[in-house]
Parts: sequence; C-alpha cells; structure tokens
Amino acid sequence: MKQLRWSVRMRIASVGVSKFCFLFSLAFCGLLLLLIPTLQPPARQADLPQPRPQVRPAQTGPSHHARVPAVSVLTDSPTGLNRSSAGQGRITGTGVTRNSNHNPKRDSKRGSQPGGRGDGLSGFKFRDLLEFKDVFIAVKTTRKYHKSRLELLIQTWVSQAKEQTYIFTDSEDKELRMRTGVNIINTNCSAAHTRQALCCKMSVEYDKFIESQKKWFCHVDDDNYVIVPSLLRLLSSYHHSQDVYLGRPSLDHPIEAAERVKSDGSVSVKFWFATGGAGFCISRGLALKMSPWASLGNFISTAEKIRLPDDCTIGYIIEALLEVTLTHTHLFHSHLENLQKLPTDTVLEQVTLSYGGFENRRNVVSVVGGFSLTEDPTRFKTVHCLLYTDTEWCPKLKPRHKN
Repeated sequence: MKQLRWSVRMRIASVGVSKFCFLFSLAFCGLLLLLIPTLQPPARQADLPQPRPQVRPAQTGPSHHARVPAVSVLTDSPTGLNRSSAGQGRITGTGVTRNSNHNPKRDSKRGSQPGGRGDGLSGFKFRDLLEFKDVFIAVKTTRKYHKSRLELLIQTWVSQAKEQTYIFTDSEDKELRMRTGVNIINTNCSAAHTRQALCCKMSVEYDKFIESQKKWFCHVDDDNYVIVPSLLRLLSSYHHSQDVYLGRPSLDHPIEAAERVKSDGSVSVKFWFATGGAGFCISRGLALKMSPWASLGNFISTAEKIRLPDDCTIGYIIEALLEVTLTHTHLFHSHLENLQKLPTDTVLEQVTLSYGGFENRRNVVSVVGGFSLTEDPTRFKTVHCLLYTDTEWCPKLKPRHKN
C-alpha cells in the first residue's frame, strides 16, 4: 500500500515538473520574440529609402577631348545628382520632366501638358556605368541629302562617334562609305517621303539595334547635331534595363488615333509621342518589350493599322500598347521650333540641335564663333568648334594683345 502511494506521488511530481518546463519554455520564447528587433544590426544607408534626385543638365563648356569618356553615376543627394564625369563637373540646371503617374486615357481628359510636374527618375537605379560604345545612334537620311546634309554631319559630330553611328538611307553609296569610313546601311526602302517609306526605315533601324546588343537606341534625323557629351550624361541618369522613352513632343497635347491593334477601330486611343525631327532615345529593356509590334517587319504592319508615321507609331507602341510614359525633355530640338530663342549660354548643354529648312534658313541657334552665318548657315561648324577646339579645320582664335 505504501509503495502504491509512493508511486502515485512520483507521477504527480513528474507531471508538475513537465508543466513547469512547458510554461518556462513558453515564457522564454516570448522573451526572445521581444528581444529580436533590438538584436538586429542597424539598417545600412543603402537600404534606407533615398530622396528623389533631380536631373540637371551639365554646365558644358568647350571640350578639348576628341573622345567621350565613360560616365559613372556615383551618389544620390537631396539637392541633386552628383556624378563623376571625367572633368565635366557637377550637373546643374533642369531639362527633363516626366509625369510619373501618367495614364494616356486619363491624362487626355484632364489636359496633360508636356513637361508637367513630377520627375522622371523615380524608380530608376543610378549605379549604371555607361560608356559611349553602349549607345546606338541611328541617323535617317535619303540619297538626295548625302551631299547637302550628311557630309556636314560626318565632318562635325559624327567624326566623334563613327563606331556608334549608323546611317540609314535608301540607296548604295560606296564612294561615301570608303571615303568617310562611316556605317552606311542601305534599307532598300523607297526614297519617297511617305508614311510607308519612313516606317520602312524605322523598322530596319529597330532590328539593327536589337542585333547590336547595345544598351540605348537613339534616333535622329540628318538635320540634327548631336552633342555627344550631353547625350551620354543624359542617358547615364537612367538604367538601360528599365522602361525609358526620352524625347520632345511636337504637339502640346496627346495625339489621337483609331485603335486597330487591340480592337476593330471603333474606339480611339490618345498617347504622346516624341518627334523624330528632334530625336529620341529608348532603353534596351523597353525596346525588347516592343518586339511583338516592332521586330522583323511588324513595325510596318503596326503603322499601317493605325495609319500614322514612324515616330507616331513608336509612341503608340510604347504609350498605348505597353502603357509606358514618355519622359518629356527640352534638351532635344527640331527645325520646327524657333531655335534663335534658345539662350546662347545654354546651346552647348543641349542634346540635339537642328536648323530651319529652305523656307526659313535664318532659324538657327545663336552662337558666335570663327565662322560667319554665310560660311556656316546651319551653325553646326561653329558649335562643333566650340565643343572640340583642337579640330584641324576649326579657326584658331587670335590671342588678345595687352595694351
């Protein structure tokens, strides 16, 4: 009997110890949960939310270098973007804006304006090392302008970017190719200035860029001067893997077209587009997404469905189909605007320049240099000599004599 009582007492004691251990374990786990946040190491600065920087075009002065160095974006700061640009210094001023919450359908109703509020850099990474070899510049021209327009470009800015520049024309010109050493691509498209001919050339431009494996596709016309250092600085503000569509609209409102790709054309769609006359740039990440409507001749089919020119079709694919917003920039310029109104001290900060056509030859940028307006009616030679003072054919400035 005593042995039975003893056994019962031992069992009761064992159960009590087990309950105590269980409660102790629960209390210990609760204490650990409370202490975990305090035991974690402090967040690194890179993990913290960063302030949105503002892109500012650099104060560019005359450059004495024939080639453009790589540009690396180093740090973000609340007051702007600090960059290492091989002697180009800190970037100041403004030039790029983006409506970051843009919706083509919604904004067309509320009257969205180019250059509206909102910066164009939110969501982009600023650690991309960009070299000029990563840029694909397509120049659209035609046979009749090989002498009057193309040779001027080859003499000036193309001479600084021969390996990165591709001339898209509509006929063979072996003599020009051999003499200048530039990349001339015969698209076999019509020489007529029609929607179909323009879209044919743009289709070839797009396919050649995709083949090139380069990071950025930039299109310009044969009456554009590309300020290469400014272009490289602008593109280095973005990351090529992100969805980036940079350019300047020729209109102050979205264009409207019948939607014949996703519907039967009974409804319309509104979207912004960057005018090809001023030039535009597209990141590789975005260009790859355009493939279903742009690659291997699909660009021509898409343009025919909406019945719009090449630059409008680019905008349609990006804004209407892919729903990616055009980043409006005032650093690109076409002959459609009054270029004499561009402040003289900002000319070298721009990305592209142009000049007036036959009917308005005085529509050129106001810059003073070693050439008269008669000698240099487009002012491209003057701009070039201000940027690259050691160019062999540039007039040498006479030293000032002290009195």
